[in-house]
Amino acid sequence: MKLVIDIGNTSTKLALFNDKDLMEVLIINECVLRSIQDFVGSKVVTSCIISSVKEINANVLSVSDYYNGVIFSKETLVPINNRYKTIDTLGKDRLAAVVGGHALYPKKDVIIFDAGTCLTIDFLSRDGSYLGGRISPGVTMRYKALHTFTDKLPLVQKENIAPIIGNDTVSSIISGVQQGILVEIKSVISDYRLRKPDTVVIITGGDLFFFEKELKNSIFANPNLVLIGLNEILDFNE
Repeated sequence: MKLVIDIGNTSTKLALFNDKDLMEVLIINECVLRSIQDFVGSKVVTSCIISSVKEINANVLSVSDYYNGVIFSKETLVPINNRYKTIDTLGKDRLAAVVGGHALYPKKDVIIFDAGTCLTIDFLSRDGSYLGGRISPGVTMRYKALHTFTDKLPLVQKENIAPIIGNDTVSSIISGVQQGILVEIKSVISDYRLRKPDTVVIITGGDLFFFEKELKNSIFANPNLVLIGLNEILDFNE
């Protein structure tokens, strides 16, 4: 059994893999040693990987020593050709998601949308080369920006359904933010598929389910894409 730990800004995902099979996932608010120990329980873990967007505390780092672990960093080998020019500034979650996309859809052109705090869009060629991508504000960030940088616009929350046309200020903001980001995503998919018609599109991240519902059959939704990628990176480094 392999342990994968993905530490984000607001939460942490713990996962157990049996070879390539994802067996169990737990989302916790704070990554501490006791939570990891409780998650593993009596299961026999032979290796682990830890990825974090922030500094890892010493107790969590000790898990890596105990389970023969890999700390995912810019020096860690990955099973794709990374053509990003500034590797030092590339988010670990972006790279792991691309590796996950390559593992799930080898020899395919892939676009990966990670709809979280930011909307990241990453492009993977069928020969396994990561080409780069885009970064723009996510849904919640767009709502907060409208409220923060204006005097009178209210702070609006995400809705499951966004109208095409708003008939008051709140519904107009919902339409502008959520329909706007949908148009952005649809445009990228359409433009890229004109060049590469069989491109596979994957969406992951916290706002995945809104986009999955709206985009219907044109995409694959996978909430565990980063975990899958981290498991592939762990295998590649063992």
